[in-house]
Amino acid sequence: MASLYPKAARQGDSMTDGTGYKQFCPVSMAAEVICTRWTVVLLRELVAGSTRFNDIRRGVPKMSPSLLSKRLRDLESAGVVERRAVPGEGGVQEYLLTDAGRELRAVVESIGFWGQKWIESSLSLKNLDPSLLMWDMRRNLNPAPLPRQRTVIQFLYPELPASKRLWWLVVEPMGEVDLCWSDPGFDIDLYVTTDLRTMTAIWMGLTTVAHEAPRLTLDGDRGLCDTMQTWLGLSPFATGDRRRA
Repeated sequence: MASLYPKAARQGDSMTDGTGYKQFCPVSMAAEVICTRWTVVLLRELVAGSTRFNDIRRGVPKMSPSLLSKRLRDLESAGVVERRAVPGEGGVQEYLLTDAGRELRAVVESIGFWGQKWIESSLSLKNLDPSLLMWDMRRNLNPAPLPRQRTVIQFLYPELPASKRLWWLVVEPMGEVDLCWSDPGFDIDLYVTTDLRTMTAIWMGLTTVAHEAPRLTLDGDRGLCDTMQTWLGLSPFATGDRRRA
């Protein structure tokens, strides 16, 4: 006979260890799986396509590796994630969403659009993080408007410490995008100098490249300058309406 309890409840987690909500309501039972600290943000990374531990870490740079490992194990126990070895890569593993995990895409997207619509932008822009911003820009960059050749874009945030000041996006001819923390050694096609708050606001869709022109210094290929708004990787929630400016 099939168990009447979800997989996570059979693993000795909060559903059965006395710390859960102790309600049969599906909302409370789902909350015990996905509403622990960092879990929804981790799900955002998995939904966005990150599968390897180090790539997931780049999307949650303030989450400790030990807690990330625990949350991945929790999601695996709950049947939301499955772990698989990558063939031919010597024990490297990736974390893939199961059918149950993929159905959470709509939940994560709804939370994101709700936040974009109702949370004050001034509060969002207090949480500046260059590592997360550049990783998200790399992930969402649109290579279609770029030349069919390697394109290198350097971002400079003068107000940041030296270790966080310079970043490079390298777009290969077939559309692959890499983010570099140190000089990749290629010729630079476009230099972008601005402050982190301005770049974050543009990425979030709170403003535009054209509107922030006084705070942006663009030096390099004129075509890249003119089309920056179209190729720049914006937040997937950038199109959401804001009701509380």
